[in-house]
Amino acid sequence: MDRRSFLAGAAVLAAGPFAGVACAGQRGGARPIGSQGPRGGYGRLRPVRDLADGEVRLHLPEGFRYRSFGAAGERLPGGFTVPGRHDGMAAFRGPRDTAILIRNHEVDGPVGAFGDPERAYDRMAGGGTVTLHVTRHGEVLKSFPSLTGTMRNCSGGPMPWGAWISCEETVDGPDVDAPGNNRLAEKHGYVFEVPLRGDADARPIRAAGRFAHEAAAFDPSTGTLYLTEDNVHAPSGFYRYVPPQDPMRAGRLLDGGKLQMLAVDGEPGADLARGHRAGTTFAATWVDVDDPDPSLPRGTSRAAAERAVGDQGREAGAAVFSRLEGAVHHQGTVYFVSTQGGDPDPGDDPPDGFGDGRGQVWAYETWNGTLRLVYQSPRAAALDLPDNVTVSNRGTLVLCEDGGGDNYLRGLTRDGEIFDFCRLEPVRGDSGAEFAGSTFGPGGRTLYVNVQTVRGRSIAIWGPWQRGAF
Repeated sequence: MDRRSFLAGAAVLAAGPFAGVACAGQRGGARPIGSQGPRGGYGRLRPVRDLADGEVRLHLPEGFRYRSFGAAGERLPGGFTVPGRHDGMAAFRGPRDTAILIRNHEVDGPVGAFGDPERAYDRMAGGGTVTLHVTRHGEVLKSFPSLTGTMRNCSGGPMPWGAWISCEETVDGPDVDAPGNNRLAEKHGYVFEVPLRGDADARPIRAAGRFAHEAAAFDPSTGTLYLTEDNVHAPSGFYRYVPPQDPMRAGRLLDGGKLQMLAVDGEPGADLARGHRAGTTFAATWVDVDDPDPSLPRGTSRAAAERAVGDQGREAGAAVFSRLEGAVHHQGTVYFVSTQGGDPDPGDDPPDGFGDGRGQVWAYETWNGTLRLVYQSPRAAALDLPDNVTVSNRGTLVLCEDGGGDNYLRGLTRDGEIFDFCRLEPVRGDSGAEFAGSTFGPGGRTLYVNVQTVRGRSIAIWGPWQRGAF
């Protein structure tokens, strides 16, 4: 992903690729076309062996191949090892037909920094990012720690000046009453910028808020950063951070800007977690968060700390969502995922957490302030708790599932139809394995994705993309 691609996308002021979804079914949203649907899909999924070691890890359509790499426990320079819990990731153009990946690790708890403690934000925190130089077939040329000493780095977003914004999905720290926090020297719950080359300076951008950050999506036409919040047991908000100087001119995201939350014009406190049909639109407005980095009394409960920023916006009328996770900017629109949004299906067991639906996909049009419900899962078999999201060159969304059963990579076409592209083979001894961090490499020829477990790994997938919607 390069600067030219971002700017070209931002210049397209159109209704977006999913404008026609309003007619795509009832309250459940678009009609699933299945793995053998005539439009978008690539055909029946079959077990395929990993070119790295011969193990079956993925089920893919005919003609697709893959190689895993960067597994937890592998060696890094300096005597360090790759941590587990691989999560959000972005791919940038590297030299000679290679890709540079910056990959999050959602490691929680005061377990110690996995990189140089002298460069760590918090010596006791075990999350951060690893940067990898890889071929389009998943062969690793170089890898190194690029941000260490952070906590639960969930997702983030690529920046067109050559950087990755990494988000902490926790507010733990010495002022929060949570197990082990007496061993953490710094507060957490911020976003950090990781440069494409070299190490991050590990300075949090505090004005972008201290809350359970999930993902970031940058709009280069306005210089605005959009942020999602994943509160598991409480309402979540959709935020934007307006920096004090245009990042495209500054060459980085500066601290000291303004944080705001999305609200529905004329409907303060609108509940968008359920009760809406696909295609429904809302006129959006924005309310200020006056204190994005509040001082919390020592011993504040984690629940209170997680709500301290969002409650300011909700008191001013901000809209309520259910567990906002992945986000991506494409042609003037920010697509973002509500993992447990939507109406419950009587045949599904309700998921644990705030919200009892199986997932929604939203679109915010940055150029006209319109919010639109693109897709709403009618049941777990169609789409089960979507998490990270990316977009192909042709405008099809790739949705990573985080459900309780089999987890898939699903495609959501420009016509609002959903299809299965890849199924994860259950990881022996780890029932919580999920897809995360999907991102297309330069030219869209390789889809890089992570399998998140304690023993996580990254995977490069390639094949006959021209046969379907990706």
